[in-house]
Amino acid sequence: MSETADTRKSVFISGNEATAEGGIAGGCRHFFGYPITPQNEIPEYMSEHLPEIGGVYLQAESEVAAINMVYGAAAAGARVMTTSSSPGIALMQEGLSYMLGSELPAVFVNMVRGGPGLGNIAAAQSDYWLATRGAGHGDGRCITLTPYSVQELHDFTAGAFEIADRYQNIVMVLADAILATMMEPCELIPRRDLPLPDRPYAVGPHDRSERERNIINSLWIDFDVMEAVNLRIEERYTRAGEEITDWEEFGSDDPQIMLCAYGISARICESVVMRADEAGVRLRLIRPRTVFPFPTEPIRRWAERVDATLVVELSMGQFVEDVRLAVEGSCPVELLARSGGNMPTPGDVLQKVREVARHVGVAAK
Repeated sequence: MSETADTRKSVFISGNEATAEGGIAGGCRHFFGYPITPQNEIPEYMSEHLPEIGGVYLQAESEVAAINMVYGAAAAGARVMTTSSSPGIALMQEGLSYMLGSELPAVFVNMVRGGPGLGNIAAAQSDYWLATRGAGHGDGRCITLTPYSVQELHDFTAGAFEIADRYQNIVMVLADAILATMMEPCELIPRRDLPLPDRPYAVGPHDRSERERNIINSLWIDFDVMEAVNLRIEERYTRAGEEITDWEEFGSDDPQIMLCAYGISARICESVVMRADEAGVRLRLIRPRTVFPFPTEPIRRWAERVDATLVVELSMGQFVEDVRLAVEGSCPVELLARSGGNMPTPGDVLQKVREVARHVGVAAK
């Protein structure tokens, strides 16, 4: 975003509320959703604040209904948003795929909770495959952003609308139950009226005086037409990879072990990097801020310089697969996985660092 810090309002706010304010700041004026823990404060906040600025809030009767309302609003050219948590996002998969096939922009926020099944309401990262390889059937994929703080939840959600418009694609903000409910200082982007970009794809004037009416569609019987749609979408993904791939690096410039983590796991790993002397091992953390497109290049570059890579994630091993693809065998890749709402402590990660170091012959304390 272009705003400087001195134009923003500093508040102490929860991740859910910061996400909602980010959506409003990004131009969201239409929200359709259904309650599910741990993201309930987002629709609650939107129900109060969207009508204040002339927006529309509607609680659907189910997640299936919500996604189809989002589909309709996006087809009409609105900046539209929905939020949910793991089982709710799963219910939206058919509509997500239809929207991707129709080449419509929208913003989705997934505050991930423990699973599979109804699971629990604790933090997890086990929707990684759903967010980066899912979005229903077919070749469509969500552009996926991974914040790790309340501030980034706010900023990423605000910026997601411009990204969705640029690539005519769904953008998913992938967070978790801890980020949703924790409170931190946050600099809020001011609310303002944003001009909508031209939307030549949207359904459009009924009198046909300005242009032909569009029919929003994801059904393509002709094989060549269906392939052309897929190629057009894939070209946008390629451009996104060149233009918006984002990550952050932290730690030693001469590391022995590379840590890879995103979201709340990256915050744990930051503490580990700051305590690296306790293990006697030089560490560098690569933290993706986008996971589709994925920051393959920096991970591959550092993999050629380190003795091993350690991935820390709150699932049984999903994010690690993309790291292994990026590393391409340049060094061993180990995994520290917790699930079901359990989280490793910095001490647990340090202990795993020591084990990995011994495996690859690096002297550790």
